[in-house]
Amino acid sequence: MMQRLQGKVAVITGTGGGQGRAAALLFAAEGAVVVGGDVKTDGAEETVRLVRDAGGTMTSTHPLDFSDRAAVDAWIAEAVAEHGRIDVLYNNAAKAEFGSIAEMPVTTWHTALRNELDTVFHVTQAVWPHMVAAGGGAILNTASMQGINSIRSGPGGFAHATTKHGVIGMTRELANEGGPVGIRVNAVSPGLVLTPATENIKDMPGAVEGFLDHQIIKRPGTPEDIARAALSLVSDDASFITGENLVVDGGYTVV
Repeated sequence: MMQRLQGKVAVITGTGGGQGRAAALLFAAEGAVVVGGDVKTDGAEETVRLVRDAGGTMTSTHPLDFSDRAAVDAWIAEAVAEHGRIDVLYNNAAKAEFGSIAEMPVTTWHTALRNELDTVFHVTQAVWPHMVAAGGGAILNTASMQGINSIRSGPGGFAHATTKHGVIGMTRELANEGGPVGIRVNAVSPGLVLTPATENIKDMPGAVEGFLDHQIIKRPGTPEDIARAALSLVSDDASFITGENLVVDGGYTVV
């Protein structure tokens, strides 16, 4: 390992499995002190064990709902009190809602906004003043290829597309605000990535095949694919990159 995050404190949301777990393991292996959290207690505890067994340093707060602003504020305050600063924030946690406009209840629409936009807002706003005080930092938001391209297979995705368009727009505006105070803000947009949260896609007849028909690389992505892209954007290797959205989708959106 190149130790690209040596000595940095990295906050990662949604570390209970999938892409968040992969990022926690990789960031810790690269030298970061990882501060995680998730609504899933068992998964969050398992990630901490895996990181520590690999020789890394990680703490976690769980269960933690990132749409609960008071809980987020307490989590970030505790992290700063323990570590003195926050250098990296990876807004990974999200929960998508799918369905057609004709069938989606209003309550589900509001749940989508809460779990994919409010969560990013709450954690970013809580971390922001600490990064300003430290003279800067790096923030990475998780968007989606569906935030830039309509998906032609699988369940209706207008709510997910709307929120991820919002995350991309938020990223650009935050980059503008962060520039004068040394905060870089970027986004990563995964394509089809098979994780415990998306395993049900494999049970939908033709869904995976429909994705792969439109991809250049004929396989689903892995959590490690996204973690490596995330690492590149939050490390000093990307010190001249801000306001960008890195699409990691096997070429789906260019076909």
